[in-house]
Amino acid sequence: MKIIMATDNEHKLREIREMMSGLGVIILSKSEAGADIAINETGTTFEENAYIKARAIYERTNTPCIADDSGLEVDHLEGKPGIFSARYAPENECCEKLLSELEGVPENERKARFVSSICYVNGKGNSFTVRGAVEGFIGYEKRGNNGFGYDPVFMYNDKSFAELSSDEKNSISHRFKALEQIYRIIENDISIKT
Repeated sequence: MKIIMATDNEHKLREIREMMSGLGVIILSKSEAGADIAINETGTTFEENAYIKARAIYERTNTPCIADDSGLEVDHLEGKPGIFSARYAPENECCEKLLSELEGVPENERKARFVSSICYVNGKGNSFTVRGAVEGFIGYEKRGNNGFGYDPVFMYNDKSFAELSSDEKNSISHRFKALEQIYRIIENDISIKT
């Protein structure tokens, strides 16, 4: 079974391929599937944007599709950057911008969470949307060399996400929590077909 992931982001693709490997499905990027189309994310929530992306790719390819919309919510910034996480600043500047906006803010007011909403559209066009989140706080400096985006400043207990190995991160991340739910939905979908 082939499933298209509505992204060309290599980091997300690698994480999702690793986490979904037990299903025996082939995960294709949208460009690998010949569906390299621009999709306007006009939703106001992670869930709406995930649905918009999954539905657009499904309608283009008539192939099961997964779309993820994820980001960082910082309580002190009233939930920002939120759905604009990827556009908040260029990827190599996002941590610096966030640290600058939180300058002088004490640790107890730096609470944050990574959120992932994943929508799966199956071969019949039915959609299923789930949400996963992991709580933490924003540190005071970038730490670690793994991960991407906000990982170097997002603290989970005493380590940043960028200090965790891929296996450690994949076992606790917001995307993992959402993918666990989608995994079960796809597994059920596959068993119904056979």
